Amino acid sequence: MGEDSLDALGLGEAPSEHPLLYPGVWPPGSGLLDGDRLLPLERLTYEDRVPVLAVGSNASPAQLRLKMARSGIASPVPMVEARVTGLAVGVSAHVSLLGYVSASPVRAPGAVRELFVTWLDAEQLAVVDASEGVPLPDGNYRRAWLPRGEVRIDFADGTELPGAYVYVNRRGVLHDGTGAPRSHPGQRPLLTELLAGSRRLRELFGVTPEEFCARARADRDLCGRGTLLLREEKLVTASGLERYVRAQQTGSPGTGSSLSPPRM
Repeated sequence: MGEDSLDALGLGEAPSEHPLLYPGVWPPGSGLLDGDRLLPLERLTYEDRVPVLAVGSNASPAQLRLKMARSGIASPVPMVEARVTGLAVGVSAHVSLLGYVSASPVRAPGAVRELFVTWLDAEQLAVVDASEGVPLPDGNYRRAWLPRGEVRIDFADGTELPGAYVYVNRRGVLHDGTGAPRSHPGQRPLLTELLAGSRRLRELFGVTPEEFCARARADRDLCGRGTLLLREEKLVTASGLERYVRAQQTGSPGTGSSLSPPRM
């Protein structure tokens, strides 16, 4: 095992295989995911690829490695750490078949945090789209282009991107009790709070995060019932990014499913 392997770097466990670890361990900085290795980057921007902001497990090298390997894709994925203004990481209003409640971006003017931009080629983008349910009419996410003005994305070398794609949950996000989107604290504390606050959720998924993950995993009917229950319990609000999803669906320039982002 080389010193640049994901296992050696402590990045080897994928949330899809270990749900309570969601969103997984993110890299300490920018790197090139090349199979089982995370290598230094020679540059931060890639004109032949599209930028996709990762707000959840897509920033976990192990999760990306698994998605690509299962589709037979061996090409490297550049992962660039960025300072992002205007977005926060909320909680998706659905229960995933992988056994966790995932993250979703929410509009947050003025908020600043470090996220990763993954630069994907056409094949890689199709794989990640499929993993997020984008091609399905009832899929959990839609990919939308967020332009400069909605978000600001700055790299360490001073580059500011004209925007980026992001996966927006089509069912909305969970709120914090005041109506504002709640932040995703990590899987174990999130499930602990959700189960403590809802008798009906405990009846479906048990009383501990471990029980929740075990029951939800691969049980499509139960995940569907849990997703419906979140709305019935009035825990759901809008992400604030819905208009960009609608723009994509109606074919506005640069917001469709094609590879190329808009020219700015």
